[in-house]
Amino acid sequence: MNDPIIRLSGLTKDYPMEGETVRALRGIDLAIQAGEFMSIMGPSGSGKSTLMHILGLLDTPTSGVYMFGEENVSAISREKRADIRNQKIGFIFQGFNLLSRSSALENVELPMLYRRPTDPDRKEKALEALRLVSLEDRAFHQPSQLSGGQQQRVAIARSLVNDPSLILADEPTGNLDTKTGQEILQLLGSLHEKGITVVLVTHDPEIGQATNRRVLVRDGLIEQDEVN
Repeated sequence: MNDPIIRLSGLTKDYPMEGETVRALRGIDLAIQAGEFMSIMGPSGSGKSTLMHILGLLDTPTSGVYMFGEENVSAISREKRADIRNQKIGFIFQGFNLLSRSSALENVELPMLYRRPTDPDRKEKALEALRLVSLEDRAFHQPSQLSGGQQQRVAIARSLVNDPSLILADEPTGNLDTKTGQEILQLLGSLHEKGITVVLVTHDPEIGQATNRRVLVRDGLIEQDEVN
Protein backbone atom coordinates (compact mmCIF):
# COMPACT_ATOMS: atom_id res chain seq x y z
CA MET A 1 0.00 0.00 0.00
CA ASN A 2 1.02 3.60 -0.57
CA ASP A 3 0.81 6.35 2.03
CA PRO A 4 -2.73 7.32 3.07
CA ILE A 5 -4.35 9.88 0.82
CA ILE A 6 -6.76 10.70 3.66
CA ARG A 7 -6.39 10.56 7.45
CA LEU A 8 -9.22 11.47 9.80
CA SER A 9 -8.59 11.79 13.54
CA GLY A 10 -11.34 12.35 16.11
CA LEU A 11 -13.65 13.87 13.51
CA THR A 12 -16.98 15.18 14.81
CA LYS A 13 -19.86 17.08 13.24
CA ASP A 14 -22.65 18.75 15.19
CA TYR A 15 -25.75 20.43 13.82
CA PRO A 16 -27.89 22.81 15.89
CA MET A 17 -31.57 21.94 15.46
CA GLU A 18 -34.51 23.54 17.28
CA GLY A 19 -32.48 24.42 20.34
CA GLU A 20 -30.73 21.04 20.48
CA THR A 21 -27.50 19.69 19.05
CA VAL A 22 -27.57 16.71 16.69
CA ARG A 23 -24.25 14.84 16.71
CA ALA A 24 -23.97 13.44 13.19
CA LEU A 25 -20.38 12.27 13.64
CA ARG A 26 -19.07 11.38 17.10
CA GLY A 27 -15.34 10.80 16.62
CA ILE A 28 -14.27 9.22 13.33
CA ASP A 29 -10.75 7.80 12.94
CA LEU A 30 -10.11 6.60 9.40
CA ALA A 31 -7.22 6.21 6.97
CA ILE A 32 -7.81 5.74 3.24
CA GLN A 33 -4.85 4.49 1.25
CA ALA A 34 -4.03 5.83 -2.17
CA GLY A 35 -5.47 3.48 -4.78
CA GLU A 36 -8.12 1.86 -2.57
CA PHE A 37 -11.57 0.82 -3.79
CA MET A 38 -13.77 1.09 -0.72
CA SER A 39 -17.34 1.67 0.36
CA ILE A 40 -18.77 3.66 3.26
CA MET A 41 -22.02 2.00 4.27
CA GLY A 42 -24.77 2.56 6.77
CA PRO A 43 -28.52 3.01 7.17
CA SER A 44 -30.30 6.33 6.76
CA GLY A 45 -29.26 8.71 9.53
CA SER A 46 -26.04 6.83 10.29
CA GLY A 47 -23.77 9.75 9.39
CA LYS A 48 -22.37 8.32 6.16
CA SER A 49 -23.61 11.23 4.00
CA THR A 50 -22.20 13.77 6.47
CA LEU A 51 -18.89 11.92 6.32
CA MET A 52 -18.92 12.00 2.52
CA HIS A 53 -19.62 15.75 2.49
CA ILE A 54 -16.64 16.33 4.77
CA LEU A 55 -14.40 14.01 2.73
CA GLY A 56 -15.40 15.93 -0.40
CA LEU A 57 -14.73 19.30 1.29
CA LEU A 58 -18.37 20.23 0.85
CA ASP A 59 -18.64 20.72 4.62
CA THR A 60 -16.26 21.23 7.57
CA PRO A 61 -15.97 19.19 10.76
CA THR A 62 -16.91 20.63 14.15
CA SER A 63 -13.72 19.21 15.64
CA GLY A 64 -10.94 16.79 14.78
CA VAL A 65 -8.32 16.70 12.04
CA TYR A 66 -8.71 15.93 8.33
CA MET A 67 -5.44 15.44 6.48
CA PHE A 68 -5.71 15.31 2.67
CA GLY A 69 -2.28 14.14 1.61
CA GLU A 70 0.08 16.29 3.67
CA GLU A 71 -2.33 19.20 4.09
CA ASN A 72 -4.58 19.78 7.08
CA VAL A 73 -7.88 20.76 5.46
CA SER A 74 -9.96 20.72 8.65
CA ALA A 75 -10.52 24.47 8.80
CA ILE A 76 -9.23 26.01 5.58
CA SER A 77 -11.07 28.81 3.79
CA ARG A 78 -14.04 28.22 1.51
CA GLU A 79 -11.98 29.37 -1.47
CA LYS A 80 -9.15 26.95 -0.68
CA ARG A 81 -11.63 24.09 -0.25
CA ALA A 82 -13.10 24.90 -3.67
CA ASP A 83 -9.63 24.85 -5.24
CA ILE A 84 -8.78 21.44 -3.79
CA ARG A 85 -12.19 20.03 -4.79
CA ASN A 86 -11.72 21.11 -8.37
CA GLN A 87 -8.12 19.96 -8.66
CA LYS A 88 -8.05 16.73 -6.67
CA ILE A 89 -11.57 15.33 -6.15
CA GLY A 90 -14.04 13.97 -8.68
CA PHE A 91 -17.71 13.59 -7.72
CA ILE A 92 -20.33 11.14 -9.00
CA PHE A 93 -23.92 11.55 -7.81
CA GLN A 94 -26.99 9.33 -7.80
CA GLY A 95 -28.93 11.93 -9.82
CA PHE A 96 -26.11 12.40 -12.41
CA ASN A 97 -26.27 16.25 -12.03
CA LEU A 98 -25.79 16.94 -15.74
CA LEU A 99 -26.72 20.20 -17.44
CA SER A 100 -29.83 19.30 -19.42
CA ARG A 101 -29.24 21.67 -22.36
CA SER A 102 -25.56 20.88 -22.76
CA SER A 103 -24.06 18.01 -24.71
CA ALA A 104 -22.20 15.14 -23.06
CA LEU A 105 -18.94 16.72 -24.22
CA GLU A 106 -19.86 20.11 -22.74
CA ASN A 107 -20.84 18.49 -19.44
CA VAL A 108 -17.48 16.73 -19.24
CA GLU A 109 -15.65 19.95 -20.10
CA LEU A 110 -17.28 21.86 -17.25
CA PRO A 111 -14.72 21.16 -14.47
CA MET A 112 -11.91 22.31 -16.76
CA LEU A 113 -13.62 25.64 -17.34
CA TYR A 114 -13.00 26.41 -13.66
CA ARG A 115 -9.49 25.03 -13.47
CA ARG A 116 -7.98 25.88 -16.86
CA PRO A 117 -10.45 27.95 -18.92
CA THR A 118 -7.97 28.79 -21.70
CA ASP A 119 -6.64 25.25 -22.20
CA PRO A 120 -6.60 24.72 -26.00
CA ASP A 121 -6.78 20.94 -25.51
CA ARG A 122 -9.92 21.08 -23.37
CA LYS A 123 -12.23 19.42 -25.91
CA GLU A 124 -9.73 16.68 -26.70
CA LYS A 125 -9.29 15.92 -23.00
CA ALA A 126 -13.05 15.76 -22.56
CA LEU A 127 -13.31 13.41 -25.55
CA GLU A 128 -10.59 11.21 -24.07
CA ALA A 129 -12.54 11.00 -20.81
CA LEU A 130 -15.62 9.94 -22.79
CA ARG A 131 -13.51 7.31 -24.57
CA LEU A 132 -12.50 5.89 -21.18
CA VAL A 133 -16.19 5.23 -20.43
CA SER A 134 -16.91 4.00 -24.00
CA LEU A 135 -19.18 6.93 -24.83
CA GLU A 136 -17.27 8.98 -27.38
CA ASP A 137 -19.95 8.22 -29.97
CA ARG A 138 -22.50 10.06 -27.80
CA ALA A 139 -20.35 13.17 -27.29
CA PHE A 140 -22.85 15.55 -28.89
CA HIS A 141 -26.02 14.07 -27.39
CA GLN A 142 -27.86 15.92 -24.64
CA PRO A 143 -28.78 14.04 -21.42
CA SER A 144 -32.39 13.60 -22.57
CA GLN A 145 -31.06 11.59 -25.53
CA LEU A 146 -29.10 9.22 -23.27
CA SER A 147 -30.14 6.29 -21.10
CA GLY A 148 -29.64 6.41 -17.34
CA GLY A 149 -26.52 4.28 -17.59
CA GLN A 150 -25.11 6.50 -20.32
CA GLN A 151 -25.80 9.60 -18.26
CA GLN A 152 -23.93 8.09 -15.33
CA ARG A 153 -21.02 7.27 -17.65
CA VAL A 154 -20.95 10.94 -18.67
CA ALA A 155 -20.88 11.86 -14.98
CA ILE A 156 -17.97 9.46 -14.44
CA ALA A 157 -16.10 10.98 -17.40
CA ARG A 158 -16.71 14.43 -15.91
CA SER A 159 -15.27 13.24 -12.58
CA LEU A 160 -12.11 12.03 -14.34
CA VAL A 161 -11.33 14.94 -16.62
CA ASN A 162 -9.14 16.88 -14.15
CA ASP A 163 -7.10 13.77 -13.23
CA PRO A 164 -8.29 13.65 -9.60
CA SER A 165 -6.49 11.70 -6.89
CA LEU A 166 -9.84 10.78 -5.29
CA ILE A 167 -13.29 9.93 -6.70
CA LEU A 168 -16.29 10.09 -4.36
CA ALA A 169 -19.41 8.33 -5.63
CA ASP A 170 -22.67 8.90 -3.72
CA GLU A 171 -25.13 6.04 -4.42
CA PRO A 172 -23.85 5.90 -8.05
CA THR A 173 -26.19 3.05 -9.02
CA GLY A 174 -29.24 4.21 -7.08
CA ASN A 175 -31.20 5.38 -10.15
CA LEU A 176 -30.19 2.46 -12.38
CA ASP A 177 -31.58 -1.00 -13.03
CA THR A 178 -29.59 -3.95 -11.68
CA LYS A 179 -27.76 -4.82 -14.93
CA THR A 180 -26.75 -1.22 -15.65
CA GLY A 181 -25.74 -0.74 -12.03
CA GLN A 182 -23.39 -3.71 -12.26
CA GLU A 183 -21.84 -2.24 -15.41
CA ILE A 184 -21.21 1.05 -13.59
CA LEU A 185 -19.65 -0.81 -10.65
CA GLN A 186 -17.37 -2.70 -13.05
CA LEU A 187 -16.36 0.61 -14.62
CA LEU A 188 -15.53 2.08 -11.21
CA GLY A 189 -13.55 -1.06 -10.41
CA SER A 190 -11.55 -0.63 -13.60
CA LEU A 191 -10.69 2.94 -12.56
CA HIS A 192 -9.39 1.57 -9.26
CA GLU A 193 -7.24 -0.85 -11.22
CA LYS A 194 -5.69 2.16 -12.97
CA GLY A 195 -4.59 3.45 -9.55
CA ILE A 196 -7.37 5.92 -8.79
CA THR A 197 -8.74 6.01 -5.24
CA VAL A 198 -12.49 5.32 -5.39
CA VAL A 199 -14.83 5.70 -2.39
CA LEU A 200 -18.49 4.69 -2.75
CA VAL A 201 -21.15 5.83 -0.29
CA THR A 202 -24.10 3.45 -0.21
CA HIS A 203 -26.75 1.81 1.95
CA ASP A 204 -26.83 -1.26 -0.33
CA PRO A 205 -24.86 -4.30 0.98
CA GLU A 206 -24.57 -5.73 -2.56
CA ILE A 207 -22.79 -2.56 -3.70
CA GLY A 208 -20.47 -2.79 -0.71
CA GLN A 209 -19.59 -6.37 -1.62
CA ALA A 210 -18.19 -5.13 -4.93
CA THR A 211 -15.48 -3.07 -3.21
CA ASN A 212 -12.23 -4.25 -1.63
CA ARG A 213 -12.91 -2.61 1.73
CA ARG A 214 -16.13 -1.83 3.59
CA VAL A 215 -16.54 0.69 6.38
CA LEU A 216 -19.85 0.51 8.25
CA VAL A 217 -21.02 3.73 9.94
CA ARG A 218 -23.74 3.67 12.57
CA ASP A 219 -24.84 6.44 14.94
CA GLY A 220 -21.94 8.64 13.86
CA LEU A 221 -19.24 6.09 14.63
CA ILE A 222 -17.34 3.47 12.64
CA GLU A 223 -18.89 0.19 13.73
CA GLN A 224 -16.97 -2.11 11.39
CA ASP A 225 -14.00 -1.84 9.01
CA GLU A 226 -13.28 -4.95 6.95
CA VAL A 227 -11.16 -5.82 3.93
CA ASN A 228 -12.26 -8.37 1.32
